[in-house]
Amino acid sequence: MNDATARAAWLREPLLHFLVIGLVLFGFYWLLNPQQMESPREIVVTQARIAAIAENFARTWSRPPTPEELRGLVDDYVAEEVYYREAMAMGLDRDDIVIRRRLRQKMEFISADVAAAATPTDAQLADYLARHPDDFRRPPTFTFQQVYFDSTRRGDAAMSEARKVLGRLEAGGDVGDAGDSTLLPPAMEAASTRDVENTFGSEFAAAVAGAPLGQWSGPVKSTFGTHLLRVDASTPGELPSLAEVRAEVSRAWESEQRRLVNDRLLEGLRSRYEVRIEGMDATPPPSDKQGPVSQP
Repeated sequence: MNDATARAAWLREPLLHFLVIGLVLFGFYWLLNPQQMESPREIVVTQARIAAIAENFARTWSRPPTPEELRGLVDDYVAEEVYYREAMAMGLDRDDIVIRRRLRQKMEFISADVAAAATPTDAQLADYLARHPDDFRRPPTFTFQQVYFDSTRRGDAAMSEARKVLGRLEAGGDVGDAGDSTLLPPAMEAASTRDVENTFGSEFAAAVAGAPLGQWSGPVKSTFGTHLLRVDASTPGELPSLAEVRAEVSRAWESEQRRLVNDRLLEGLRSRYEVRIEGMDATPPPSDKQGPVSQP
């Protein structure tokens, strides 16, 4: 690969695009907050800031502030700015874990804004779906009917009565009034394994998953007693098409991008520091390389 080709490939690198966007965002941040760099002894409350204070008041109270109220709000903003600058000058933030975590969170919000600038293409979403199929796979479903025998009331006779009814059903007989009354549903249609578990318990759900189609089987146990079971239809778990789960895949993709961009940002920022940790090596933590940082 010649130098021109290598440079062209680097310019198309998605990570380079994200880093450029990140530098622009940080640049705007410092331009809008020059006191963070120079800590001037002058506090300027701009017309834009006053308008923002008034707008925030109006959103809260559904009316604009009076002149006296606005003056009080501006005075409060000035007091907050004074206390903030003096506290930072005294280093009061350095040993306060709450403040440190809040500042870290704000930095992570900036990197999240970088990731939010990217809009996924169909190819990127399809790739994400292919890499995480189990996150979107639809569970198998079952349509079945059951006959219940109350083990609490019948005792050991519940199992023998169930076998007797099973023989009659296998011979082509009707269910009729076989079994005992119960609040459990006599049948479920297109129910997922979780639906069956929530209704009958995990042991019964496992029996449903393993039952032959179109014939009565059992007896099987459940949390509630003894059952005969007939599974009339089932659908295997399947991976839906991208069109069917686009919204879910898009949200997951965006979450992955936020994480990856934050990892890259932290890696770049940490490289600017010499870290010494007494008693152990201070090698930078490995960044998570799984999944591409996608081009905005």
